[in-house]
Amino acid sequence: MIIVKIHKKKVLALCDKELLGKKYEEVDLQLDLTSNFYKGKEMTKDKVREILPDFRIINAVGQRSVNLLIEFNLVDTNRILYIQDIPHAECINLNVEE
Repeated sequence: MIIVKIHKKKVLALCDKELLGKKYEEVDLQLDLTSNFYKGKEMTKDKVREILPDFRIINAVGQRSVNLLIEFNLVDTNRILYIQDIPHAECINLNVEE
């Protein structure tokens, strides 16, 4: 299951459920999933696939969440940041109409 938080109708935060509430650190990088930024409601991958094209800015953490961005060609696999083997990707969806 993926946790989904919508910010200001055009920003979407995705986080794999099992990662929510945890903090990962590596040298000078930190992935803090304890804040309200990621706390949203649970959605199936199919539901997330349905709403994903409607958002301009998407922030994803976790393998399932990042894979959805890859599936929609929104993120280059060479641009994924890994912190303690947890994938993190951000993208701008240029296909969204204002």
